Formats: sequence, C-alpha cells, structure tokens
Amino acid sequence: MGRISLDQYDASQIQILEGLKAVRKVPGMYIGNTGEGGLHHLVYEVVDNCVDEANAGFADKVFITLGRDGSVTVEDNGRGIPVDIHPQYKRPALEIVLTELHSGAKFDKKVYKVTGGLHGVGVHVVNALSEKLIAVIKRNGNIYYEIFRRGIPDGHLITVKEDEKDNDPILKDITLNLKSESGTTIKFWPDPEIFQETVYSYEILERRMRELAYLNPNIFFEMRDERSGKKDTFHFSGGLSEFVSYLSEGYDLLLKETIRGQEEKSDVVVEFALQYSSNSMEVMKSFVNNIRTDEGGTHVAGFRTGLSKAILDFAKKNNLVKGVDNLIGDDVRDGLVAVLHIKMYNPQFEGQTKEKLGNGEIKGIVQSILESQMKFYLESYPHVANLIVRRALMAAEAREASRNAKELIKKRSSLGTGSMPGKLADCSSSDPSKTEIYIVEGDSAGGSAKQARNREYQAVMPLRGKILNVEKANDSKTFANQIIKDLIIVLGTGVGDELNLDTLRYGKIIIMTDADVDGAHIRTLLLTFFYRHALKLIKNGNIYFAEPPLYRVQKGDKVYYVYSEEERDKIVTELGKNVVTQRFKGLGEMNPEQLWDTAMNPDTRRLVRVDVEDADEADHTFSILMGDKVEPRRRFIEENAKYVEEIDF
Repeated sequence: MGRISLDQYDASQIQILEGLKAVRKVPGMYIGNTGEGGLHHLVYEVVDNCVDEANAGFADKVFITLGRDGSVTVEDNGRGIPVDIHPQYKRPALEIVLTELHSGAKFDKKVYKVTGGLHGVGVHVVNALSEKLIAVIKRNGNIYYEIFRRGIPDGHLITVKEDEKDNDPILKDITLNLKSESGTTIKFWPDPEIFQETVYSYEILERRMRELAYLNPNIFFEMRDERSGKKDTFHFSGGLSEFVSYLSEGYDLLLKETIRGQEEKSDVVVEFALQYSSNSMEVMKSFVNNIRTDEGGTHVAGFRTGLSKAILDFAKKNNLVKGVDNLIGDDVRDGLVAVLHIKMYNPQFEGQTKEKLGNGEIKGIVQSILESQMKFYLESYPHVANLIVRRALMAAEAREASRNAKELIKKRSSLGTGSMPGKLADCSSSDPSKTEIYIVEGDSAGGSAKQARNREYQAVMPLRGKILNVEKANDSKTFANQIIKDLIIVLGTGVGDELNLDTLRYGKIIIMTDADVDGAHIRTLLLTFFYRHALKLIKNGNIYFAEPPLYRVQKGDKVYYVYSEEERDKIVTELGKNVVTQRFKGLGEMNPEQLWDTAMNPDTRRLVRVDVEDADEADHTFSILMGDKVEPRRRFIEENAKYVEEIDF
C-alpha cells in the first residue's frame, strides 16, 4: 500500500488508544528519569518526530534553538501536523496528538513506514512534562498554533494568516527559522515541578544531533544557543562511513577505505560500515530507526555472527589459518570499528529506554545480509581479506598470551595478602565499605602519604614510574606490565568481563598525583586503564581524584590552602602585607600533616568522583588523546584549551 501524500495526510489518520493521565505521576516510566537524562530526552522525542518526517520523504531540515528563557524550540520543514477536526473525536488533530497518549499516525505503515517512536508516547509526554508548550503549524498558507500548560490546552486552536504573523501576540515572539511553506514548530519549557534541573546542556544535545546527522545523510541539522551565541550545522553526506571515520579518529587504520553495505530483506533495511584500527578493542555502535541501542540486541548478535562467519569461512577456504584451530569470533573483531543501523516497522525494545532490541527474527535477517555481503566483498578484494585474516591471527596469539598473563595474576591474587606488592602499605580494616586506597606517583609522595594516612582504613600504593598507555598496547602487553599487574592484584577484582565487584578490597580508589603536567599525564594513563579494562569500577562510583592544594598562604598564625591561582590572588589581596606564599611543586614537598589536612582527611579533603556521562564521547576522547595519531590530539588541544599559563617548576 502506498504512503499517504500531503493532501491525504489529515485528521482521519490519527488514532487514539488511551489517555495521558499517568505521565506526570510516573514520568520515569516514559523518559527513564527526571534528572539530566530525562530532561534531554524531551528534546530527543521531538527531534525524532522531525527525523521520521524527513525519512518519510517530506522534510530535509531540522532546527533546534535553546532560548534565553529556558525554552527549547524544534522546527522542521515537513508537512505539518494536521489541524483539521478529527471525524470521530470532534477535536483538532493537533490537540489530540499533543494530549492523548498512544495517539498518532504511526500505528500502521500508511503514513510512516519507519519511526523512532515507541508506543506513540513521544510528543505527548513532552507536552505532559512541560510547564508550557506552544505548537505552531504551517499548512495551506496559514499558521496555526495552540498553547498547552502541563499538558492541558490553554484556550483553543488559533488560525493566523501568514502575512499577519507579526501582529499576533504569541507568534511575534516565536522565530520561524525555516522559511518553508509547511512545517511543525514545537516550543516548550520543561516543568520544574517534574525535573531536578531544567537547564539544557548544549554539548549533550550537540552530540545527539551530530549522531543523527551521521545516521541520516539526507537531513541538515542546525543548532543555536541564544544563551551563548554558539551555533553549529551538522550534515554528513558520507553517512555511516563518516561516522566510522569519526569513531576511529586518533588511530592508524588497517584498510584504505571503509567497508560499507546496505540491503533490504523482509521489510528490514540493514545498513552498516566497518573499518579496522590499531586499537585492539572493538568499537561497535548500533541503532534501530535512529534509536541508540547501547545494550545491543538481536541485530548486533546477527551482525557479529555474520561478520565472523564470513571471515572465518574465507580463512579456512583459502588455507590461511594453517593449523591455528582456536581462531574465534572475538579475534576477527579485534580492532573493529563498526556502525550498524537497521530500519524496521514495529521494533520491540527491552525496557522503555529502548537500549536493547528484542525482535527475534532480526538476528537471522542481519546475519544473512552481513554474511553474504562480506563474503562477496572478501572474494572480490582478496588482498583486503588477507589483511583482515592476518590481523585476526595476531589477535588470537595476543589473546592466548593475555589469557596466560591473567591466569598468573589471578593465581597470585588468590594467595592472599601475603602475595601483595611490596610497595603497598595496606590498612588494617578489610571492610570495603570503609577502606580506601591512594594510588600515588613515586616513592617521595608515597612516603609522605604513608606517614599521613589513617592506617586503620587508608592504604597507599606508590607507582614506580609511569603506567603503560593501554590505549596503544594489546592485552598481552598490558597484562605483562608490572605496574598494571600490581594494581590488579591489589584491587582484587580482576578485569574486563571477569571483573567482580564483590571481591573489591577498597571501596574508594583515589588517584593522587602532583599538580603538574607529569602528574596530569599519570592520572590520564591510570584513568585510561580503568576506562578500558575496569569500567565497572567507574560506573560503580569507586574511582576518585584527590585534589591537593597548589599553594599554602600564611600570615601570622593564619594558614590557608588554596587550589588555584585566582584563589591565591584573592586571599593575598585580602590579607594585605607580610603574606608568605608557598607553591607546592609536588606531593613529596608536603609534610605528612599538610598532606593529611589537605588531601587525606575525610573532613577537609577535596575528592572528585569519576563518572561517565556519555560513554561514546568518552571513548572518542580517549581515542584522540591516547591514540596513535598526533594531528587529532593537537587539534583537540587547540579547540579545547582555554588558556596555558607557564609555571616555574
């Protein structure tokens, strides 16, 4: 059956399933939470509707504006939500769409073949959770608008001639950036009665718009922040290939060109792009109808199985394995950078947050497409196939060496505290809810920390030199490194998929380094290790940074510890004459009393807990800062460094 045209898309296409009463009572059921994630999810829901309209063939631009008044405005140049009276419900279709849960035109394939929404709760929920919402529709040479407050219509649908817009008290304050004959504009203010915070982050929304631009190369996205004046446009004609290039930025690539494919089977469109990088880890991003599926699902399982089978079959058929019987799927995905995007009708997600696809039939469809397309590609380009197989064989050898290294660490860990590294100064308590370990650089800082600590619950582990950059090393080299082996043994959890939080010996793992360039480098190297091999510890809230002071300021018997140049200057000015200022060049320069007072006393110290707000962006940043290539790292520093101040060390 054909799609509904502009003339046919009217109120009769809108269906109601049930009302909207429960949304404000239990908002978490619809948007995940009422914190930062849920707040930004409101914008995603409105933008998803614009993307659906574009992918149906009726729009190509989306404009997002963050207002000075705390509002968000999302515009598209699509057909515009119908505004005529619904034949059954006797109300404007726009009003039904915005006030009735499970209403819309997405419950069959007539209007939208593919949508990102689930159960039709998108824009209805945004309306219900907004203090105020204004919907503006351009159709038929007119502008229509209606105002809602906390989901309830405030008045009725208003019709205004387009050339009289500036005379209307509401429309004159709404900027319509997209100069098109038709379209939908939704302006809303999130409700402070619902959300813990109502201030939007430009950076968080920017990441999502960039992502959508990669997934939808037919759409131009533009963002503007009236608060700061910042403005960005996102459009990537290369689609998933450009996405893969972005994800692998910072690494050397194995292949000259990205492998990509697209095929439709059983009304499911499967699109993928892949590359191999010098990073030994798999980077896999998956989407269903533009929705991120961070927990994977049946489509990812099908992708991995199909890819692995195609490469392993090619290796065996061409006698490339030569007696290596233990080549497995993990080996052919070592260093893989891939994006998978499938489009389908009626996806079934596990959980309202839509993070895992559950449709059982999808695994076989994706597997079949990947296997056939990759087999054809490998046979067509045998030199590329040989590169991939050789890399897989190297990964198999490294995996075996890594397994042996891990086994040695595990055996040593199981021997108990008597096998702990000699430099560890352990604490007497064994209760991880009370214990903490300070990881410090060098013997000098370690000596001060050991004297300063509370021996009952504080352990100290000095590092001998700089830890290995695990971003550039494979697992076998990583787990053969003495510093890393000692860390794993001391913490007691193991690493990777085998990491067990129940065996963690210290509830707080505190990285304490000097406040200089070397200290920052060591802290970054440690954080890279934890992110790549012990991410559960970060997500569980176990990793912290200590913030030792930069200066000690004294006048008479009054002593101040300060943590920035600005704070120092302010205090010195306030104190006047006869002020003595001491710059701490390293932790080793602080006596035990000073170190205890400023960095180790729970009552006075400053700790920063490490968290992962956006795993994808963190992954990309680690790749740039710690990867092979210098140019992306230089560009990142130039774009993000606010200032550089020379300090005499």
